[in-house]
Amino acid sequence: MSSLGIPNLDKNLESELSHGLDEVEKLLSSHIQGEYPLVVETSRHLVEAGGKRFRPLIALIASHFGNGQSREVIEAAVVCELTHVATLYHDDVMDEAPLRRGVESANNRWGNTVAILTGDYLFSKASDLLADLGPEAVRLQAKTFERLVIGQIQETQGPAYGVDPLAHYIEVVANKTGSLIATSARFGALLAGATKETVETLTNFGEKIGIAFQLADDVIDIASDSSQSGKTPGTDLKEGVPTLVTLQILKSTKAEDAELKKLLAAPMDDATVAKVIPQLRQHQALQDARVYLHQLANESKDLLKSLPQGPARSALENLCLAIVERTA
Repeated sequence: MSSLGIPNLDKNLESELSHGLDEVEKLLSSHIQGEYPLVVETSRHLVEAGGKRFRPLIALIASHFGNGQSREVIEAAVVCELTHVATLYHDDVMDEAPLRRGVESANNRWGNTVAILTGDYLFSKASDLLADLGPEAVRLQAKTFERLVIGQIQETQGPAYGVDPLAHYIEVVANKTGSLIATSARFGALLAGATKETVETLTNFGEKIGIAFQLADDVIDIASDSSQSGKTPGTDLKEGVPTLVTLQILKSTKAEDAELKKLLAAPMDDATVAKVIPQLRQHQALQDARVYLHQLANESKDLLKSLPQGPARSALENLCLAIVERTA
């Protein structure tokens, strides 16, 4: 396994990607500086807590299907990460999450109002960087932001009457997570001068692997403890938010699932979450979710077949494998 979490990564590509991610970190850190100390402190809280930097990594790899990493690609990668981190502040407020990336959540530390405004501040910093990348980049970000908001609204509203809850959930994930990862891939390829066909292929790949990435988090939220995931296990359970695992159980017609279905259908307190998680870890639904995730990863990999063979394509193919292995 490489230092970037991608198995069998070409050493030269690994070196370039590592250098690019170092540049991303420098720009990310410098770009959240400001004149008001509290805003700087709250912004740095999650940015400096780390995270997987998955979106910048996707942008950097995608750039290698064109002319490679450039200052514009680095800036676009930072835009994607700033956007992502901003959404985390807002998500934690809505979820009332006490922990994020292994540290106390901003809303728990400073209150909901400050957390929301910090997210807004980071969106503004992303827009500042975007202005230098041209109108096409600004338009792409605007459309992505639209999907992020729609996805959150869809999640809040829930499925309409007669709509399959699982299909609705996958659409929510596509909008809330897939859209920004697709945009990360698109930015990297587009700004590196890749062909139109390559840009579209990588965009489609980014969307599908982004969905897989989120569904893997669904599994990890149940199967792993907070020391492994950096998040409080069962956060979605506590809020009654459906996930790939719980939706499998909620559609079950088995008598032995009746009591568990009642518990999953409503928000839970900490004691109920502690009771339910061990049951979910032993349930067939968790294994079914892993099978579905494998299928999605394989479909993502198949999308890459039209791209030229080389280290960048191999990196994306192996990334599909790495996402699945996170849930093992």
